Amino acid sequence: METISIIDSKNHVNQKVKIGVWLTNKRSSGKIAFLQLRDGSAYFQGVVVKNNVEPEVFELAKEVKQETSMYVVGTIHEDSRSHFGYEIEIEDITVVGESEDYPITPKEHGTDFLMDHRHLWLRSKKQFANMQVRNEITRATFEFFNQEGFIKFDAPILTGSAPEGTTELFHTEYFDKDAYLSQSGQLYAEAGAMAYGKVFTFGPTFRAEKSKTRRHLIEFWMIEPEMAFMHQEESLELQERYIAYLVQSVLDHCDYALTLLGRDKGLLKNYTKLPYPRISYDEAVKLLQDSGEFDGLEWGADFGSPEETYLANHFNQPVFVVNYPKAIKPFYMKPHPTREDLVVCADLLAPEGYGEIIGGSERATDAAYLEAQIKKAGLNEKDYQWYLDLRRYGSVPHSGFGLGLERMVTWITGEEHIREAIPFPRMLNRIYP
Repeated sequence: METISIIDSKNHVNQKVKIGVWLTNKRSSGKIAFLQLRDGSAYFQGVVVKNNVEPEVFELAKEVKQETSMYVVGTIHEDSRSHFGYEIEIEDITVVGESEDYPITPKEHGTDFLMDHRHLWLRSKKQFANMQVRNEITRATFEFFNQEGFIKFDAPILTGSAPEGTTELFHTEYFDKDAYLSQSGQLYAEAGAMAYGKVFTFGPTFRAEKSKTRRHLIEFWMIEPEMAFMHQEESLELQERYIAYLVQSVLDHCDYALTLLGRDKGLLKNYTKLPYPRISYDEAVKLLQDSGEFDGLEWGADFGSPEETYLANHFNQPVFVVNYPKAIKPFYMKPHPTREDLVVCADLLAPEGYGEIIGGSERATDAAYLEAQIKKAGLNEKDYQWYLDLRRYGSVPHSGFGLGLERMVTWITGEEHIREAIPFPRMLNRIYP
């Protein structure tokens, strides 16, 4: 008799197997008990028929408590009524670890309660499905960039300066020097691109702001590619291929997870159609003004959630908004060739209210221009001499972008709030003991 995982049930139909499981829920009648089981790979149902098992096995099936761990032995059958498609008819149960008074019962619980028990909330179906999608996006990211000829490049987590030129940094001391938790790996990735052509970083980033908005986290993971000898339009083409690749990979490999989440797979499929629309910041402002829904919106303002939602939903597709005002963008972006007030950049906005999922730009290559921008931003010029060296020694046109993993997971899963798409959110203005 083989020991298997639930996910492998399709390969063992009408075979007797052994599976290590936890009980998530149960119901029973006089002659049959239905056990909802999970093992970390999937969820399915175990059926215990009173007349087909020893009396003590049926009594155990009726009495076993939620989240008790056990081994079950039985025969796999197809089950067309379930999302999973298979079930096990159990003939024997061996308890491994008992569970009493499990706090997260099958009823509805408030978010605060679930956050306080998130070490256990991980076991729920929704968190399981979110994790499956997150895992697939991570896997597909490495696959995509490997196929595109990129090298994985690791940026430091402790840095000596602010890549974005802001004060929202976690400060610490690195022996006798000031240091900060990384806000972005981008500047270091630019050094990598000047050495290896095409690189991408994938690591944690931090924002020292107590944001309680729908979209923001204090800690999140960023994918930040950087490409030498690449202008902005080529970068946009790469970005949309990347997003479509991730969406298709989730559709191909996470069908069960998407079903558990109730996600509209046809809608996701629509997001794989390329190219994505492109509009200028100027056109976006006019579109918003003409809608009559954004009184007081003036040229030069940054877009918030309502504006981004309107723009993306207008196209029912992810949409690139290109060439924003220089005044609202970071110092390192390339100035527009014909407009002093613009930089060559783009944000990719996701529909359904999820907003910006990618921010990117062509990078400025003139050392004197960058030095002036660094000074204008009030940054310490000494901290950026190494960055200016990238322009002094063989500078080339280059572009890059950043994608927040959690924001992407939230959009693909269709979750209402970003924290619901993160299996174990360590931050979110709470400190875990």
